[in-house]
Order: sequence, then structure tokens, then C-alpha cells
Amino acid sequence: MPIKKALVYSLPIILAAGYAHAAGGGGEASGHGSQAMVFLWIALILIAAKVSGLIAKLGQPTVLGELLVGVLLGNLGLLGFHYFEPLKHDSIIAFLGELGVIILLFQIGLESNIKQMAKVGKTAFLVAIVGVILPFIAGTYLIGPWLMPGLSSNAYLFLGATLTATSVGITARVFKDLNKLQTKEAQIVLGAAVIDDVLGLIILAVVTAIVTLGAVSLGLVAWIIAKSILFLAGAVVLGQIAAPWLGKIFSKIHTGVAMKFTLAISFCLAFAYLAQKIGLAPIVGAFAAGLVLDPVHFRYFKDPKALRDIKDELQEADSALKDRVAKVMEKHSHRHIEDLIEPLGNFLIPIFFVMTGMAVKLETMFNLPILMVALAITLAAFVTKMMAGLAAGKCNKLLVGAGMIPRGEVGLIFAGIGKSLGVVSDAVFSVIVIVVILTTLLTPPILAFLLKRQKEAV
Repeated sequence: MPIKKALVYSLPIILAAGYAHAAGGGGEASGHGSQAMVFLWIALILIAAKVSGLIAKLGQPTVLGELLVGVLLGNLGLLGFHYFEPLKHDSIIAFLGELGVIILLFQIGLESNIKQMAKVGKTAFLVAIVGVILPFIAGTYLIGPWLMPGLSSNAYLFLGATLTATSVGITARVFKDLNKLQTKEAQIVLGAAVIDDVLGLIILAVVTAIVTLGAVSLGLVAWIIAKSILFLAGAVVLGQIAAPWLGKIFSKIHTGVAMKFTLAISFCLAFAYLAQKIGLAPIVGAFAAGLVLDPVHFRYFKDPKALRDIKDELQEADSALKDRVAKVMEKHSHRHIEDLIEPLGNFLIPIFFVMTGMAVKLETMFNLPILMVALAITLAAFVTKMMAGLAAGKCNKLLVGAGMIPRGEVGLIFAGIGKSLGVVSDAVFSVIVIVVILTTLLTPPILAFLLKRQKEAV
């Protein structure tokens, strides 16, 4: 039934796309006409993403539907329908997608708690270390030379670096879709994925330096590591100091919801900027901003919705309901920041995942030798990350390991840098793309299955 509904609901998308293709020349208009096509593309992406949400009725997280609809739209050219091809290269859509993943990690940070993450900090660090070292060694010194002999040592280094990646956005979205962000396993995975990102970027920086300079000094490696640690630690410490101070200042200008929203989003984007400036991924900065912000930082702002709810409670209250009123006040104080960000996330986040799916090139799977090598490397990619779960201590180790599997856009970025440097050949790049496809698309249903099984076992 969900598939039948999906076909019915997809009809307006197909008709709109066909009409736009006929009227707009397949997106090749210029000036205002070009902008109008971007508006239509965004509308089609959002509608397609929501239609794909029917996959939730099959027990799968909605992010899988968004990825799959992206794969479908991105490969219609194989059937002779090229309307969506310009989407892959549109800078506006690409920017909105990148902004979407920043908002997602900001939301994840808001819903996480520094104290809770600190409790699993040591475990998350161990999981991240194992989840970086094993894939790197396997790709650089074992699987790479064995399955693809004759390549340069730099090519194997980039293959190993690519396998270290973890796409925190995909895993975080699955936990969020299934309301499992507060579980111990989710906290370990999120903490490990952020550390994994930092370690992966350090490895990427070192490998890139080796390729471009021919060698790399111990001092350069130490500096890359130091600035990464300093940023994360400094973000938490300085953020805790600055956030309440900024809240107090901006509340004197206006105490309404709009100012509260502006302050929160600006905090997120500023942290993303700072992370980018020192060589880290902007998503790391966005996640740190979400971790730092706390409802107490907005205590000077009015919350009309919460006040109305509390007023309604008080009108009915007697002495037996006072505790309940206090709980309602606390609940709304905590949720309101997330509630303000959620509509923006509903707009931008699906764009990111649909565009990630559109980057998948199914034609790479038509080359049998490349496909067989890619499948073997994919197996290694799964096994090495799953083994990281063994360092997770007393929890569902299988779930933690599975959460570290997806390479997603991070793996594609690593491979793209290698290709731009002339180190990664077309064949190796195709192998990496297939690995990214399979680890990205298979992880959401695997996580959903493991979470469902864990719930049934409780």
C-alpha cells in the first residue's frame, strides 16, 4: 500500500518536472528565468522528499527515503530524462544542502547534553580511535594493495583516509527519526562520530601534505592535532561564558521569539565559520554550538507559547497541580529553542539528503571488475567500523558499530580531494563511490532493524 501511494503522490512531481522541462528548456534559462527554475527545483525536491517519507510505514527511517529519491532523480539520465542533471551543479541548491546539514548537526547538539556526553566521553574516544585506525590500516596496507595492485603509495593513503570517514549526519538523522537520541548508544556514536570527523580531517590534512610536499613534519602534524583539540575545548568553555552574556544583551533590544531565533542561529553559523577557518568541518562547529546553548541562556527572553500553556494550567490549578505546572514550565523552556529551529530544519535538511543521493552514480556499478573490487572493499569498510563497536563497553556494541558505518558525503569529499590532486584515478574513484553508496544506503535500514530488535528485547 505505501508503494502504491508513493506512485500516486509522485504523479504531480513527474508532471511538474515534465512541464518545467518543456517550458524552461531543461533548466538552461538565464537571469530571472534561471532563478525561477531554482525555485521550482527546490519545490520538487521538498515534495519528493516528503513523498519518500512513506517509507516510514515500512519501518524504515525517513532519511533512507530521501537518499533513495535522490538516487532516483540523479540517475534518470540513464533513461534519457535529463531534466534534473543541472541540479547536481547548481551552486544555490548545493549551498542550501550544506546549510541543511549544519542545521541538522546544530539540532543534534541542542538535543544532546554535555554532561551526558561527558559520561560516555572516554568510550566515544576509544570507539573513534578504533574506527579510524582499523579502516586506515586496512585501506592503505592490506585491502588496497591486495585488490588493486600497482597503484602509488599515495593512492593507497587516500583510499585508507577515505575509509576512516563517518557521516555523522546520516547516523544522527536515523537516531532522531526513531526518537533514540537520548540512548547511551546514540550518545556514544555521536561523540565518536564527531571525534572521528576530527581525526579523519587530521589524517586527510597529513596525507594531503605528504602528496603535495613529498613529506610531512612532526611539527605540522602536532599543530593540526592541537588546533582541533583547542577549538573543541575552547568552543565549549568560551561558549558557556559568552552565551548567557549575549542573551542578556540581545534581550535588552527585544525579548520576543524572533530575537531568540536570531541569536540561536547566529551562534550556530558563527561556530561553523570558526571551525571552517581553522580547517575543521563546519558541521563540527555547528554541533559544538548546539552543545553549548542551553535554555538558561535564554532566560531573559519571553516565550509566549509557554506562557499561554502555563496560564491555562494555572486557571485550572489547585494545590495538587502545582508540581505539574512547574514541570510544564520546565518542559517548554527546554523545548522552545528546538521548536524554533525545527521549521528551518524541515526546509533545509531534506535538500541535503536528496542532493547526497543525487551524487550517487549508478553507472559505476555497470563495470563488473570495478564492482567486484568495490564490494570487497565495502565488506572491509563494514567490518572495520563494526569492530569499533567492540570498544563501546557495556552497551549494544553491534548498534554502536553499525552507527559508525556510513561514509556519506565525507567519504566523497575525501575522494574528490584525492582526485583533484591527481592521486586518485577514475577507477579508484569509482570504487570509492560504490563504497560510499552502499555504506550510506544500507546503514539506515540496518540501524532501524537493530533498534527495533533492541526495543523488542527490553
